[in-house]
This record gives sequence, C-alpha cells and structure tokens, in this order.
Amino acid sequence: MRSLLLTGGSGFVGRNILPLLSQHYDVTTLGRGDHHAVTCNLACDIPAFDRRFDVVVHAAGKAHVVPVNETEAQAFYDVNVNGTVNLCKGLEKTGVPQRFIFISSCAVYGCTQGEHIDETWPLNGSSPYALSKIRAEAYLQEWCSRHQVVLSVLRPSLIAGPCPPGNLDSMIRGLKKGLYLRIAGGRARKSVLMVQDIARLILLLEKTDEAGIYNVCDDEHPSFRELEGLICEQLGKGAPLNIPYWLAKCLALVGDCMGKHAPVNSRKLEKITCSLTFCNDRAKGVLGWTPLSVMENFRIYE
Repeated sequence: MRSLLLTGGSGFVGRNILPLLSQHYDVTTLGRGDHHAVTCNLACDIPAFDRRFDVVVHAAGKAHVVPVNETEAQAFYDVNVNGTVNLCKGLEKTGVPQRFIFISSCAVYGCTQGEHIDETWPLNGSSPYALSKIRAEAYLQEWCSRHQVVLSVLRPSLIAGPCPPGNLDSMIRGLKKGLYLRIAGGRARKSVLMVQDIARLILLLEKTDEAGIYNVCDDEHPSFRELEGLICEQLGKGAPLNIPYWLAKCLALVGDCMGKHAPVNSRKLEKITCSLTFCNDRAKGVLGWTPLSVMENFRIYE
C-alpha cells in the first residue's frame, strides 16, 4: 500500500476521511494529541518523520472562529501559514512526497454572495482565515514546483457531516433549543459538500498526474429552508418561526452594538439571506467525480 500522511487527523475533516483512506493507504496521522503517530504542534514546531511518504494530505488548520483582536487574527497565520511551512520543512528532511493535497477553502474568493463561482475568480478574501489560506496556497505552489511535487488544492464550500462545526453547528443547536428563526422564507442557497467526498476526491486525484485547483461542493446547492427541514426532521422538531427581512435587519443592527456574542448581526444576516454557490464543473470533468447528495446523505449525528 502507498504511504499517506494525514495532518489534522482528529479534526472534523480528518476524523471523517480517515476510515476510507485507511482502506487504501498505509496512513500515518499527525496532530497535537498523543494518539497520533506523529505528535506535533505545526504552528510552532517542525515535525520529525522517520520515513518518506508517497502522499501528504494537509487537513490541519484553524477555522470557524471570528477573531476580535490582533492576537486571535495572528493565530490564523501561525496555524495555517507557519504550520504549512513547518510541515514542508519536516518533509524535506526525509524526502518530499510524490503528491501533496491541500485542503483549502472557497473563502479565498472573499465572496458573500454570487452564483456558480469557479476557480478563475480572483482571490479577494480579506478575513484572517481567507488570507491565511491564500498565503498557504501560494507557498505550496512555490514549494511543490521547486521540489517537483504534484500539488492538488481542494477548495470546499460549507462542509456537512456528523457533528459539524461552524455555521451548521450553530443552526443545529439553535433548532434543537427552539432558538432559531427562519429569515425571509429561508430562500437563500448555499453550496455544501459532504465531508466523505473529500476522501473520495483524494482517491480520484491519485489517478491523475496533473496538478490542479478544484472547487468542491454538491450539485444541489440547498436553500436554508431545505437544510432547516432536513435537520428538524432528524431532531423531531417542527419548522422554525419565520420572520420578515425588515425585522431581522432591526435585530442585526442591535447585534452590531452587542459584539461577538450577539445571536445575529449585519454580517451574519448577509450570509443567511444572500445566495452563495460555487461551480464544481472542473472537479467533475477532470476527475470524473460525482458528488454525494447532501440532502440524501447529511446526518447530523453518527
């Protein structure tokens, strides 16, 4: 079996793709916990490996936090950029891999709304998270070119799976507690990706020798109303109360004055009420990938 190094093995993406990858590769995981074969905090340390790997999947990273000060913003750079640099330095000591697969994000485009955004879109992301992913991608492009490593960059949209983090977690907790409100009919659509598809994509990438960047999401781009209905069905809850946009806007303006603990603010309201979808044509055409249906496969718990 070909050897594969998986960073972030205990994170949301890592723990969900590990079972399938382990069926096809001799997998070594890297993380901060002692249960990993390689224990390392990439943000500040260079890992020590005892062998060369055929494939590296770099899924470790910091996400799902809105920084409120410079220290928190710097943490994105430390983890996502310095961590990538330190990983590559460690790999150089025992031999670089044949292929490097980086789990980036569609956040690099910096879009809050839009439809069918493809890989040619400019990288206008300005948040600390988006900037850290842009810089990590740029570093890997140069490093892989210099060392003749085939680089594949996956840019997932919102990722769904059991016990998801981030915005989906907030939606699930709000619906579970009866504290979630549907806004303006929940008509806005979002691109979503089943987390298991990342492992399936890795297997398909191994069949091509070409480097490439791929937006990855489902074909359906479900609406908030559809996602809410799916989650409520699994929770045994009724549909949430719907409020008009004007009322939500008033609540958001109040939230702007309350700080990071506000349940809604203008930034969150824009995300909830504006459609944002991405184009997955390149991944489907080049790799022969057929995305899993989020509406058919998303289960909020295992």
